[in-house]
Amino acid sequence: MSDADPNDDFVSLRALGWDEGRQAEAEALGGAEFVFGRVTVENREQYLILTAAGERTAEVSGHFLFRAEAPADFPKVGDWIAAVDVPEEGKAIIHAVLPRRAVLSRNAAGRRTEEQILAANIGTIFLVQGLDYDFNLRRLERQTVSARASGAETILVLNKADLVSDSADFLRRIRDVLPDLEVLTVSALSGSGIDTLRRRLRPGLTHVLLGSSGVGKSTLINALIGRDALTTAPVREDDSKGRHTTARRELIVLESGALLIDTPGVREFQLWESEDGIDAVFGDIASLASGCRFGDCTHTCETGCAVLEAREAGALADDRYQSWLKLRKELAYLETKRREKPGSDKKEWSKEIQGALKTFRKIDPKARFRR
Repeated sequence: MSDADPNDDFVSLRALGWDEGRQAEAEALGGAEFVFGRVTVENREQYLILTAAGERTAEVSGHFLFRAEAPADFPKVGDWIAAVDVPEEGKAIIHAVLPRRAVLSRNAAGRRTEEQILAANIGTIFLVQGLDYDFNLRRLERQTVSARASGAETILVLNKADLVSDSADFLRRIRDVLPDLEVLTVSALSGSGIDTLRRRLRPGLTHVLLGSSGVGKSTLINALIGRDALTTAPVREDDSKGRHTTARRELIVLESGALLIDTPGVREFQLWESEDGIDAVFGDIASLASGCRFGDCTHTCETGCAVLEAREAGALADDRYQSWLKLRKELAYLETKRREKPGSDKKEWSKEIQGALKTFRKIDPKARFRR
């Protein structure tokens, strides 16, 4: 902290979630050398950070760039960073990211096996679903697995309550699969339930909204703020799909002192390091699995499998079993892919072959046509 009295910065940053633990981390880095703040916006190689002295644009240092081994190593929205302010250039240079505490991650969309961090250092995750075509129990299970694996408090927000006369059936279906998940029913359009949601936003803590496109996250934030701070757009009536009105992740400081991260709509949500989350969400099946005859039971075909016996007896719903099995297989596949090192023999062999072919063609482009 570059000001004369570092304790002044400590008081100012406390409103952003700074505490004694962060203070100790800062001192270990050499606190007097740096300005500390939180990343509010990530835009490729450029960042917006909020410090005790206000907002700054920032970029990572060359040394940081050299040390980073994966996209997840770079600053993400919600991160605490250590930077050097460069007033003459009108920006700050980020030298380090402080240790992350609660992180919401997924496997990057597409075929890559790579962690994508959606938000860092969060206290509460609000999973948002609409009481329309957007409502999906299987997606809710999947997102709750990742949310609980992060270690953050998880709350479900059922938006668009104005579209249904009675939400009791939705609540019953949720309790059947996630009996301990707290559920808030709101309508961002009419304002119903917004005050209850607002009371769950605590000063100095970071909250994140996660949901699919068109679910109404931006409208919810506008309702919580009390003004149209974020752009919104209508959804299609036939399937409730909407455009991504939120194009980037952004940390917003509310007047109450609570911190809120808005995220773009998530169409694809693959798991990342979620074994604990699966056990937490599917506690009933995890309990059954402990009674299987074999310790390495796959719960797919073995004699003496307590999970299969419960399924056959009707004590375990087939769609819940299939959802659990799919997530476990996905996680096992992900772990296999992550263990494949870039320097494996197969990949090295492939590189050598490709290199040899390129060399061969450079020496004589017509050689491959000769007999």
